[in-house]
Amino acid sequence: MTRVFDEDLETGFATRAIHAGQRPEPLAGAIMTPVYLTSTYVQEGLGQNKGYEYARGKNPTREALERNVAALEGGRHGFAFSSGMGCVDSIMKLFSSGDHIVCGENMYGGIFRLFDKLLGNYGLTFSWVDTRDPQRIADAMTAKTKLVFVETPTNPLMRICDLRAAADVAHRGNALLLVDNTFSSPYFQRPLEFGADMVYHSTTKYLNGHSDMIGGIAILNDDDLAVRLQFILNAAGAVPGPFDSWLALRGTKTLHLRMPRHDANGRQIAGWLAERLGEDKVIYPGLESHPQHALAKTQMSGFGGMISVELGTKEKANEVLSRCRLFSLAESLGGVESLISHPASMTHASVDIARRTQLGITEGMIRLSCGVEDVGDLLADLEHAFHVV
Repeated sequence: MTRVFDEDLETGFATRAIHAGQRPEPLAGAIMTPVYLTSTYVQEGLGQNKGYEYARGKNPTREALERNVAALEGGRHGFAFSSGMGCVDSIMKLFSSGDHIVCGENMYGGIFRLFDKLLGNYGLTFSWVDTRDPQRIADAMTAKTKLVFVETPTNPLMRICDLRAAADVAHRGNALLLVDNTFSSPYFQRPLEFGADMVYHSTTKYLNGHSDMIGGIAILNDDDLAVRLQFILNAAGAVPGPFDSWLALRGTKTLHLRMPRHDANGRQIAGWLAERLGEDKVIYPGLESHPQHALAKTQMSGFGGMISVELGTKEKANEVLSRCRLFSLAESLGGVESLISHPASMTHASVDIARRTQLGITEGMIRLSCGVEDVGDLLADLEHAFHVV
């Protein structure tokens, strides 16, 4: 007898990560969701099909990923996209020329580039504010504001946004709250529980966890909004291929195993860096010296593996970067391997120098993505690298 996972049961995070959203494969009973490599589906007759017509609209592998991540975030609907930026671009198509968006001023540089260089040309307007202060969000709201878009913790300054307060401000202004939850993953933070209307991830990062695919995903509860986003997904076509969907789904099955290790390594490395360099040089929400540590504890169950360090000059940053051996110099984050990067010339290179300087993204800042290696080896690598500082 075939057993089917009952998604209505109250189950733990690990159980949902492994089982939620997946159906028994009907031909052979394969325990892993197959990679449905097809562009089209045979129909039984005019207007008669098995729920699938053309793979841009729906693909069974992609649907399994969408259901799985939705369950992890505590949402009803999931929509997977070909990249994180494709996901954000599609979400923005929910809005019209003349609509106003309030954004966190310290977001991933690609978001700023998309909004400032592209979407502004189509009549959307944007205000960039420090979302650490809910009043600043409220002050930026206008009668035309349709969305408040925040990231927490932010990239790379690790600022924390009070999600419940941001949701209250957005909803009082009849706007939606969209949260980039990439840095935390649903294992450590679930914004829908704090009033967010939509959650967005770059699935490339912690959800996949193995640095071998590109993707994005949006999670939400509202049925009408889901219908609109499904239409955009099909009409605009920024969909992931089935193999990328399968890779991300494979990744979520071990999310509950990887995230505690990222967190443990991140905490120990942040503490070591703070002791060696001084607490004012290390930005990590898990440190008590972080100005928003208390707030972070109220909405995050862990702090993950992302750390930023201020070294003062580009020359010092380059010396450290060049001496690392286990921490590979590369963009991206959230994989099992440890990475180190220079935000000013990598993730935020598309942000003009004056704006970066105003935010505090200096030429001397480096960002660490602590992987799941033995922490002693990572600390030895950093000891070697920071010996010159």
